[in-house]
Amino acid sequence: MAYINVEEGVPGIKSLALFRPETGKHLYQLAQVLLKGESPLSEAERELIAAYVSYKNNCMFCTNSHAAAARCLYADDKKIVDDVLTNMKQAAISDKMKALLHIAGKVQMLGKEVTAEDVAEARNFGANDREIHDTVLIAASFCMYNRYVDGLNSFTPADATPYEEMGKRMAEKGYVPPTPTRE
Repeated sequence: MAYINVEEGVPGIKSLALFRPETGKHLYQLAQVLLKGESPLSEAERELIAAYVSYKNNCMFCTNSHAAAARCLYADDKKIVDDVLTNMKQAAISDKMKALLHIAGKVQMLGKEVTAEDVAEARNFGANDREIHDTVLIAASFCMYNRYVDGLNSFTPADATPYEEMGKRMAEKGYVPPTPTRE
C-alpha cells in the first residue's frame, strides 16, 4: 500500500502522476524526450539504460516496465535485456554499449564516480559526446524516478503480465501522462 492516498491498484509512477498531475506531466515529458526523442542511441538502448539503472537501484516497478519496453524494441534480440540484467559484462552487446552501461552504473552509485577514464573508454569504443550525455542524463533521471516510485511505496504488480502490456504501450506510444478518471 502506498504511503500517500493514491488511486488503489494503479501501478508505479502512473498513480503518482494522477495524484499530482502538474508535476507528473513534466516527468512524463522528460521520459518522452529521453527515451523516445531524437538521440544517436536507439530507443531500445535507451530503454535498456533505464532498466539497468532501475535494476541496480532495486526498483522493481521501473526495472520490470522498462525491461519490458526494451524487450519489445529489441524484438527478436529481446534476450539481450535479461542477459544485461543478469551479467552486463557477459551480455551480447557492443563494447560501446557495455562502456555506456558502465558509466550509467557509476551514475547510479554517485555521479562523481564517473571518471575521465570511463568516458575515454566509451569514446575508444566509438561513443560520441551526445551518447555519453544522454546515457548520464537517462541514468540520473531514472535514479530520481526510482526514488520517487519507491519512496512513496507505489504499487508494484508481482505478476509479469501488466509489465508486458506496459512495455508494449511504452514502446509503441511513448510516455503520455495519464488522465484522471471521472467518478
